[in-house]
Amino acid sequence: MYQNSLEYAQKCDAQDPLGKFRESFLFPKDPMGNPLIYFCGNSLGLQPKKTSEYLQQELKDWAELGVEGHTDAQHPWMPYHEFLTRAMAQIVGAKNNEVVIMNGLTANLHLMMVSFYQPTASRYKILIEKDAFPSDKYAVESQLKFHGYDPEEGLLFWEPQKGQELCHFEDLEKMLEVEGESIALILLGNTNYYTGQYYPIKKITVLGHQYGCKVGFDLAHGVGNILPNLHENGPDFAVWCTYKYLNSGPGSLGGIFVHERHAHNAKLKRFAGWWGHNKQTRFNMRHEFEVIPGAEGWQLSNPPILSMAAIRASLDLFEAAGMENLRKKSIQLTGFLEFLLDELNDERITVITPKNPEERGCQLSIQVKNTNKGLHQKLSQVGVISDWREPDVIRVAPTPLYNTFEEVYEFVSRLKSILNS
Repeated sequence: MYQNSLEYAQKCDAQDPLGKFRESFLFPKDPMGNPLIYFCGNSLGLQPKKTSEYLQQELKDWAELGVEGHTDAQHPWMPYHEFLTRAMAQIVGAKNNEVVIMNGLTANLHLMMVSFYQPTASRYKILIEKDAFPSDKYAVESQLKFHGYDPEEGLLFWEPQKGQELCHFEDLEKMLEVEGESIALILLGNTNYYTGQYYPIKKITVLGHQYGCKVGFDLAHGVGNILPNLHENGPDFAVWCTYKYLNSGPGSLGGIFVHERHAHNAKLKRFAGWWGHNKQTRFNMRHEFEVIPGAEGWQLSNPPILSMAAIRASLDLFEAAGMENLRKKSIQLTGFLEFLLDELNDERITVITPKNPEERGCQLSIQVKNTNKGLHQKLSQVGVISDWREPDVIRVAPTPLYNTFEEVYEFVSRLKSILNS
């Protein structure tokens, strides 16, 4: 299907219906002014050209309207988060009332665990993947300690079989057979940051619920990348950031999903704030807390407008491109990349990301034996921005919204030159 030639890559780009979106982004450049090959959207997405315009509009309204901008700005600030809801819900496959943009990722994860980690004397353990992103591990350990449990005993790990990098669903099934009745929460980082493995959300959710566990996912490396179909797949909650594939800027806000079956459960424990209170009486300061049904009920504070404006600039592009189209191109890009890496016939190289495109996103994790971070630095010197993870893995993420087949070809060509030098 694929061909190992520059001409083939250029032909793919010429036929790419999403190719026009590349012009909507700003690319880092080398000292000569040439765009760098940017394969690091899994760490920080590129800036859309419209971001500056969207931010300037809010600064203009702030300058000209002051506090009246809450109601009279071109995009009024008081309901600003609502302008992001529809596009965000489409990206994660949710209903509008199941999604809200707010806070940072780990803050949101803690808020979700306040509600969905409810330990009892017999059911108190939390299960995560062995190589979870450190922030997730720190968060669940602190929750266990907060409730009086020792993480050494209360934290369970779904891990690869000896000598392997990827987790097997069958091993998770076996763990649940043994520990299921003691597990209060299954929390998995989907897609795994290190290997790029995409865990089957529906299968895991059904399995967890079968044993009475609550099930949640951290979609930091999946949102805007895979099709999580959260409503249909049915986890209790999910959290994510927006600064990776969603291109909202460094340290920007995160998002949450809470399945609609929990929407009207006002008795569900939560940490509350006034932005989660009934919108009709929110500014009547003497009302008792009356939670908004759905995900909005977990909000704490009024929205940070400048950050949300940057998110809106990116989500407008996602809505125009369509997640189904982006996913299709992503599979083609990673397939082409994997093909070219195989063509190198270099025994030092192993792609530890699953070969099945349904089990990965747009990241390929390339393990290079007998190397160190110097390889990553050499790639940087030849105009490639990727990501290095110890001890010997280069994470490469050709992102369908702005990367090209020619860039994939050029990356492998430059990697080959470095390895053969």
